[in-house]
Amino acid sequence: MEAIPGFSHRLLPLSTAQKCLNKKGSIGFCRVPLLHVHHTRKTAYKPRPLCLNPIRTIQFVTSGSNHNSSSSSRMTTNAGWFLGLGEKKQNLPDIVKAGDPVLHEPAREVHPEEIGSDRIQGIIDDMVKVMRKGPGVGLAAPQIGIPLRIIVLEDTKEYVSYARKEEITAQDRRPFDLLVIVNPKLKNKSNKTALFFEGCLSVDGYRAVVERYLEVEVTGLDRYGQPIRVDASGWQARIFQHECDHLEGTLYVDKMVPRTFRTVENLDLPLAMGCPKLGAR
Repeated sequence: MEAIPGFSHRLLPLSTAQKCLNKKGSIGFCRVPLLHVHHTRKTAYKPRPLCLNPIRTIQFVTSGSNHNSSSSSRMTTNAGWFLGLGEKKQNLPDIVKAGDPVLHEPAREVHPEEIGSDRIQGIIDDMVKVMRKGPGVGLAAPQIGIPLRIIVLEDTKEYVSYARKEEITAQDRRPFDLLVIVNPKLKNKSNKTALFFEGCLSVDGYRAVVERYLEVEVTGLDRYGQPIRVDASGWQARIFQHECDHLEGTLYVDKMVPRTFRTVENLDLPLAMGCPKLGAR
């Protein structure tokens, strides 16, 4: 599952958004993931631009009206030097959007002897960087236009901290370190399921309720070609299912509960009559 690249403060609880907006005359930067959780907005809020990647895009705002453009540019350059931003900008792959055939066709397996090659290792490195840049909690190779069965996942303490405690509990969500799995094979360990909203980088600005198994087993090869097995539950199990679906040419909208599809702006609106309640079943 991925975050929305065109992220804005209106998608955050007001208290979180305010933390990301420094007063005029300060360096304003923040890295906040959208983690597909349901937030309640209690007041109208007009967003200001949000910097999603503080390492590469620092916004330096100066106060007063006497600063001309050359002065502003010079201060930005100095800020970049001070913060170690002088490195060469990386050219990362773009996220492929819904409609591209690569997202709607099964991906092919990676031959074990290929895994250690510069090509495959480069693809994995790019996937991790694109996922973190999103920021997101998972990415499949087809989402960067590569029809190979590779997924990467990571849910950090920082990401989890932006969710409300009751949501973390309901979703059974816990942070976990980076996982890279080549040729993953997934099977459910029980018939217990849960319903929650999901989103995808390849389907910008929308959400829908998807029913997922609560416990799964995933086997495959790690980035070094060694066997790996993960027993996942709760939110991690949901991420695995979302990413493995990508490898089969399936998007979450292909599995969504009818009449739950909506824009992110309408995420807080109640579900239509007859729709199942969110949570474990």
